[in-house]
Amino acid sequence: MTGASIAILNIIFIIFLLLVSFIFDVGSSYIGLFIYIVLPVFLITGLLLIPIGMYMTKRKLQKREKSKDELDWPAIDFNNKGTRNATIIFSIGTILLFIFSAVGSYEAFHYTESVEFCGKLCHTVMEPEYVAYQGSSHERVSCVECHVGNGADWYVKSKMSGLYQVYSVLAKKYPTPIPTPIHNLRPAQQTCEQCHWPEKFYDPKLRMKRSYLSDEENTEWNIRMQMRTSGQHSAMGIADGIHWHINPEVKIEYISIDEKRGEIPWVKYTNLKTGETTIYEDSDIKLTTTQLDSIETRAMDCLDCHNRPSHNYKVPQNFIDEYLVSGAISKDLPEIKLVAMNVFTEDYPTTDSAFSSIKTQVNDYYANSYPELLESKKQDIENAIANIQEGYSKNFFPEMKVKWSEYPNHLGHIETDGCYRCHNDRQATESGKVISRDCNLCHNILVQGTVDDMEYSVAFEPLEFKHPVDIDKAWQTELCSMCHSALY
Repeated sequence: MTGASIAILNIIFIIFLLLVSFIFDVGSSYIGLFIYIVLPVFLITGLLLIPIGMYMTKRKLQKREKSKDELDWPAIDFNNKGTRNATIIFSIGTILLFIFSAVGSYEAFHYTESVEFCGKLCHTVMEPEYVAYQGSSHERVSCVECHVGNGADWYVKSKMSGLYQVYSVLAKKYPTPIPTPIHNLRPAQQTCEQCHWPEKFYDPKLRMKRSYLSDEENTEWNIRMQMRTSGQHSAMGIADGIHWHINPEVKIEYISIDEKRGEIPWVKYTNLKTGETTIYEDSDIKLTTTQLDSIETRAMDCLDCHNRPSHNYKVPQNFIDEYLVSGAISKDLPEIKLVAMNVFTEDYPTTDSAFSSIKTQVNDYYANSYPELLESKKQDIENAIANIQEGYSKNFFPEMKVKWSEYPNHLGHIETDGCYRCHNDRQATESGKVISRDCNLCHNILVQGTVDDMEYSVAFEPLEFKHPVDIDKAWQTELCSMCHSALY
C-alpha cells in the first residue's frame, strides 16, 4: 500500500508538471530535472516496494499460521475472479509502465543532452561558460555536440564524468576558476571537423577592426587585414596559410611546460608524404633528454589555436571598442575609453560591488574632470555606465574568479602570446632555421590609420604595421602581450 501510494502520487506529480511545462509553457531547467530524473526515481522506488511488501506480508502470514504444507509460490487460478482481475490490472499496468518508461527515458536522455541542462542547472559553476556561449558563433550548436559527440562510448564517458561533477557541485569541491585545458576532451577531428571540413577551406578572409585610443578625443583607429587562412586561391587548398598547420599531409607536434599550454619550447614538423622531420627548440628554454621523454607530446589540432571557440571572455578594450563602434557608448564623451579601462584594473569580490564601483568611478571622474558634462551629457554618461556594467557581467564572473586572463585566447597575439608561442624567432633547428614571426605569414595589412590619416596598400601589397601610438620599432622586437595584457 505504501509503494502503491508513492507510485500513484509521483505519477500525478509528473503528469501535472508535464501539463505545466508543455501546455502552459511555464517552467525552468529545474522542472525538467524533476519530471525526467527526480520523480521517476521515486516512482520506481514505490513500484519496487509493492512486491517487497507482498513478499513480507506473505512471510508474516506463514509464520502466523505455521503451516508446513502451505506452498511457497502463490497458486494462480484463472477460474478465480480475483486472480483474473489482478492479472488484467497487472498486465495493463506493466504495459503502460513500459510505454511511460520508454518515453520518459527518451525525454530524460534529451533533457540531459540539452543546453538548458548543461548551462542552467549548476547555475553558479556554469554561469560563466553559459553566458559566454550565448554570445558566441556556436550559440545554435548544443553543448554535447562538441563536448560529447557521436557514439555510445563517449556518451557513457561523459555521464560517468558528470556524476563526479554533480558530486563536486553538491559538496562544493569544485575549483575556482575551473582549470583548462580539459585534457580528456574528445579530439577535434571527431567533433569540430564534423562541420569544419579541413580539406574544404575558403579563400582568405577580410577582417576589419575599429579601435579607439585612450585619449581625450577617443581617437578612432582602423585596420583592415587579409587573413591568410588558406592559399591565395581556393584551388590551392591549404598548401599554405594559417590552416596549413592541420593540412592532412602535415603533422605538427609540440611539448608544453605549463598547464595552459602557453610555453612551448619544442616543436616537431613531419611531412607525412615524404617522412621528412624537422625539430625546433626554443633557445631560451632548453629541455634535457629526460624532460623531453617525461612530458606529453601533443599533436596539434584546431583547439591549439581556437581554444575558446564558444566560451571566449573578451578583453575589456575589445568589448568597450565594440560598444563605441555600435554607439551604445557615445564617442563624444571625452576620455570615456580611458575611464572604462581604469574601471577594469581593479578586481571586485562580487558582481554587485563591481556595478556599484563602476557607477561611482565614472560619475566621480566626470564630476572632477568635466563637471559641466554631468548635466549636458547626463544621458550619455548613464548609457556609458549601463554598457560598461553589461560588458562586465558578460565577461567577468568574480564568484568563480573568471575573467579573460584566466582563460587566455590563443587565437591571435595581442593580449596573449597566442601565435607567438611558436612563431617567435627563437624556435630554431640545429642548422639555424627558425619558426618566423613575420606578420605577413598569417595576414596582410591593407588599410590602417585614423579617419584623417588613412594609409592604403597598392595592388594588395601588404603594408608594414604602424603602431597607433609611437613606440618606434619596439613592436618588432617585443611581444604585443607585454603591454596589451595590462588592459590598456
